[in-house]
Amino acid sequence: MSVAPGTGRHYLLFATERYAGPILQPLQKAIEARGDSLRWWCHGAAAALPVPRELRVDDARQAVGFRPDAVFSAANWVPHYLSGCKVQVFHGFNVEKRSDQRGHFRLRGLFDLYCTQGPATTGPFRALAAEHGYFSVEETGWPKLDPLFDGSLPSVEPSAGDRPVILFGSTFTPRLSAAPVLLETLRELVQRGDRYWLLTLHPKCPSPLVEAYRALAGPHARFVETEDLMAAQARARVLVADTSSIVSEFVAQGRPVVTFRNRAPKPHMIDIDDPALLDAAIDRALAPDPALRAEIDRYAQSIHPYRDGRSAERVLRATDLALAGPDTLRSRKPFNLWRSLQIRRDTGYWAW
Repeated sequence: MSVAPGTGRHYLLFATERYAGPILQPLQKAIEARGDSLRWWCHGAAAALPVPRELRVDDARQAVGFRPDAVFSAANWVPHYLSGCKVQVFHGFNVEKRSDQRGHFRLRGLFDLYCTQGPATTGPFRALAAEHGYFSVEETGWPKLDPLFDGSLPSVEPSAGDRPVILFGSTFTPRLSAAPVLLETLRELVQRGDRYWLLTLHPKCPSPLVEAYRALAGPHARFVETEDLMAAQARARVLVADTSSIVSEFVAQGRPVVTFRNRAPKPHMIDIDDPALLDAAIDRALAPDPALRAEIDRYAQSIHPYRDGRSAERVLRATDLALAGPDTLRSRKPFNLWRSLQIRRDTGYWAW
């Protein structure tokens, strides 16, 4: 796939959480390769992202003044008052934390284009597009995973030696999080020292829990910040998690996962419900049998069949098509006064 020449367009990357950084950075790279203009609007918790000052807009007024031709959102919403094509690039895979009506397939009437990750989400979104008629859908793959396949990730640990590297990650949703339940078990497994552990928690997890996991770092483990999570996934042989979207991200590489009380366990997972089973489950994951390997490969193809590290380029090409054929952009989105007022209040923008 060749890189499209510069279009002279302005692109805005909209982030509301720190985890949006790894999702949108491949888009920044692809836009810069074209020679087009871009800015980041790092709103809320995303203000902590290490984005160069010259690439930032500080507030809604500056974002509007940038006059974007397209806005890429890694949140489930986007300021409706911005110009240009509103593009949903998603903040995670569909891991069935909630019903379709409340979760991954919920429509908020804000986006012109959905760039889906793979067949598992493309089909349902195309059915919704046919029903509602105000947005289009293109399957592009997920930009966040580009570095897993393009060889650009740095190493996150020099100390593992010959030991297998195991990654632990957990969601912040209290009823689904494995982190509080598995803490003592993981402490014992880390201290044993026969494996090297990379430990991470969702940025919204309670601070005392995060600090407890940070304290496990030492000669046999390292705590991984959100910004380094992709490098950790590339290095690990096995993931231990719960009902976090990191499960699907990891399986997209074709690698085994051990899940703890997953809300919707699938055949590609080794799901356990007792901390005492964790050690043996990891051993099984380190040597997956052919049946498990086949399930992992099947699921990976369904959620993200792209292994070329060029999903960000496909997102830009899909956006080009939407901008070149503006039928969707002219479609009237459903009006929701309450949501409009909420967004204006949250972003501090009241100009009409």
